[in-house]
Amino acid sequence: MATALEGIRHLARRLEGRPSDYDALLDQVGDRSLVLLGEASHGTHDFYRRRAEITQRLIEEKGFEAVAVEADWPDALRLTRYVKGESGDSLDAAFGDFERFPRWMWRNHEVREFIAWLCEHNASRPLEQRVGFHGLDLYSLYRSAEAVIAYLDEVDPDQAARARVHYACLDHGGDPIRYGQEAALGLSQSCQDEAVSLLADLLELGDDDLRRDGLLAVDEQFYAEQNARVVINAEAYYRAMFGSRLDTWNLRDEHMTDTLVELRAHLRRQGGQGKVVVWAHNSHLGDARATEMGQQRGQHNIGQLVRQRFGQDDSLLVGFTTHSGHVAAAHDWDGNVQQRWVRPSLEGSVERLFHDSGLGDFYLPLESDAAELLAAPLLERAIGVIYRPETERASHYFRARVASQFDAIFHLDETSSVEPLDKDEPWNRKEVPETYPFGL
Repeated sequence: MATALEGIRHLARRLEGRPSDYDALLDQVGDRSLVLLGEASHGTHDFYRRRAEITQRLIEEKGFEAVAVEADWPDALRLTRYVKGESGDSLDAAFGDFERFPRWMWRNHEVREFIAWLCEHNASRPLEQRVGFHGLDLYSLYRSAEAVIAYLDEVDPDQAARARVHYACLDHGGDPIRYGQEAALGLSQSCQDEAVSLLADLLELGDDDLRRDGLLAVDEQFYAEQNARVVINAEAYYRAMFGSRLDTWNLRDEHMTDTLVELRAHLRRQGGQGKVVVWAHNSHLGDARATEMGQQRGQHNIGQLVRQRFGQDDSLLVGFTTHSGHVAAAHDWDGNVQQRWVRPSLEGSVERLFHDSGLGDFYLPLESDAAELLAAPLLERAIGVIYRPETERASHYFRARVASQFDAIFHLDETSSVEPLDKDEPWNRKEVPETYPFGL
């Protein structure tokens, strides 16, 4: 470890809180059209803030045309319409479709500040040059079906009537879990064929006629097509949760990657270059082949699929790590968000190695010498929307070869939690280090 520590101290670049902190990253981006910015948790202020600062520079200096995030398509679409000046929403109202747990993941002050910046950035630009904020995820089975029907009501009422018939088999009281269970067990009809048929009908509308109505009409057609794709893949996902041999992790990450591919193609049809920044968890954006999830469980993720589809010369995978601090997270699913104390990283982890360097916050490009230093497997921490420090090792650590997983790392040694727009009483009871014992 002494050799690794010495190498990190030599190769890492300290972060000074200046715009120049990101110069080395932008140099590393070069002409790449995909930059994937990760996070070691879903509730850390420092990750959100720095991703936003990097993304602003990528948009202004490198001509990036869209931000794609680990959020549901219809929820983020309301923000896209807001930042492109296509809705009557206020800034706060534009966040109104983020209704399900965990609301704080996107309904927080850090994202709000970025959206305000993006709206201002877009204001002086023509429609085709305005940057959108798009969701990649697939949980919105019913919201996406409703959005498809609402779109068809406007452009083709006859097809809207057919869509209602196609999607009728989804009706399980708006509960996707109940739908998936009953469809998987043969207790009700699967909507797979109907969902695929409806997307085919939508695609027949095409862009040519819509282009005569302007770029906005083409955008709306694309938004509807993508909602139809969400219905197909969400239906398969919820069925696979019960009785299927398909890995739901793989289904989800394949959908998110396919959404990214469709978004790039849409941007290019609009005359752009298809340059997209992606925000998601490290576990989605670091190449799964370098981790336990890929090597032992046969799982793949966005980072791996992007490298395979577009090559390492056109994509840059950037991870974010921390040693300790606080995170916005719940103890149980559907629980209240709290300011949870993050335990100091474990011995044998990449986070502890970075902490022991004594550099504090730094940027480390994982090229040549640095790649050799971090080629061996180390523990790596992953905190989602749930944090359970009482089972820290089992719940939040896996092994990974960091130099193969990412192209670069930002290490932020002590971090703080994001600030939710909606706060429950537990938020005011900030956990302190003495809350939990260090023993596992």
